[in-house]
Amino acid sequence: MQKLTSCLWFDTQAEDAAKFYLSVFKNSKITRTACYGESAAQVSGQKKGSVMTVEFEIEHHKILGLNGGPAFKMTPALSFFIWCESDGEIDTLWKKLSDGGNVRMGLDKYPWSEKYGWTADKYGVEWQVMLSKEKQKIAPAFLFVDALFGKGEEAVSFYRSQFENSKIEFLNRDDATGTIKHCVFTLAGQPFVAMEGPGKHGFSFSLAFSLMVQCQTQAEIDRYWADLAEGGETSQCGWLKDKYGVSWQIVPAQMSEWMSSPVKAERVMHALIQMTKLDLAKLKAAAQG
Repeated sequence: MQKLTSCLWFDTQAEDAAKFYLSVFKNSKITRTACYGESAAQVSGQKKGSVMTVEFEIEHHKILGLNGGPAFKMTPALSFFIWCESDGEIDTLWKKLSDGGNVRMGLDKYPWSEKYGWTADKYGVEWQVMLSKEKQKIAPAFLFVDALFGKGEEAVSFYRSQFENSKIEFLNRDDATGTIKHCVFTLAGQPFVAMEGPGKHGFSFSLAFSLMVQCQTQAEIDRYWADLAEGGETSQCGWLKDKYGVSWQIVPAQMSEWMSSPVKAERVMHALIQMTKLDLAKLKAAAQG
């Protein structure tokens, strides 16, 4: 099971976005869709029966699209990094992802790559594509800027300390500042990227892109909740921000299964919305009725 799931916050476009990504990436699929029940609708302000979440996969990376309303917007602080094997592959992806979006760095030759580009797509999700000899794969990419510039390596070390099967695969530092130009690392065996940007950027991490930690036991929930929230802040329904401002959701691994049944989902959500840190026993009891 994938330990970490990327969660993307949309206004009402999660289902449309997921279908769009299926048209962009060959190795992709929608796995599950859940709708708002009465309890979740009352708390969120969304319409009962409307799509709440869409689970989908791109290149074996699991993503959850959440329709949560207009409260949060994507920023370049968290993006998806895609390695592409051929010119044809990167050209096709770029054309589709940049169409109707916001190009930040045009697809071109740069000192670090023969072909690279950065764009937000038409739904606001940020993508970096780069020509590489590696087979295409996807990784969430952290960008540390402004007040967080100079803290990238510290953050990577902190995240690695939280998850087993985590290591640095590649690290390139800026000679002048010692900050990270580009780092590829794994958390729980999954690839991630970290970069740092000098100068003033005017953005930071947003709740619109969070990372869900799938937990098997209450002890796991307790540990991740305590460690990741240290120096940060906690919120309702298993959400927290760490000391760098990155948002996490600490959830039971069974949550997706529970949400696939409208009856179970309503009982679970009724219990969940009353919690800060999630109580696995109470959620299981709710699911079982």
